[in-house]
Amino acid sequence: MKKINNLISEMINFDAGEPKLIQHFIKVYEFAKLIGNMENISSDKMKNLEVAAIVHDIGIKVCIEKYGKYNGKLQEDEGSVYAEELLKRIGFNQELIDRVIYLVAHHHTYSNIDGIDYQILVEADFLVNLYEKQSDKDSIQNAYEKIFKTESGRKLCNQMFMIED
Repeated sequence: MKKINNLISEMINFDAGEPKLIQHFIKVYEFAKLIGNMENISSDKMKNLEVAAIVHDIGIKVCIEKYGKYNGKLQEDEGSVYAEELLKRIGFNQELIDRVIYLVAHHHTYSNIDGIDYQILVEADFLVNLYEKQSDKDSIQNAYEKIFKTESGRKLCNQMFMIED
């Protein structure tokens, strides 16, 4: 838990001056934890998920500074280097770092999702993005049908947005 708190603190520092980015990763982290607990995933998968949720968008600020813009692909390309550096500095083990780097480098890739930690990260990110972007009902319905696979993620999406099941 101490490493998680240190990581959150470090990410707040990394995204200093960007309250939207900080608010976003905190919300994704909390939804990821909630879904992971509701799905009763293993403690190892939960730790991977929590760490990945905290650093999943670490590439956004970097992309804005480097390219003047960001998108999912740029975030995936740029973020993993910074996430790896941060996770090593805090002292996470290499196995966890390798999985988290993979998740950061793929969290906007919605095909070939390989693992419950990956699926839940995508669902948590979608829950937050659908709200933050004020997505219309059709976009939400489409995401519900195509993205949400866990029973818990589907339930939360339905409850938040009153989706047709």
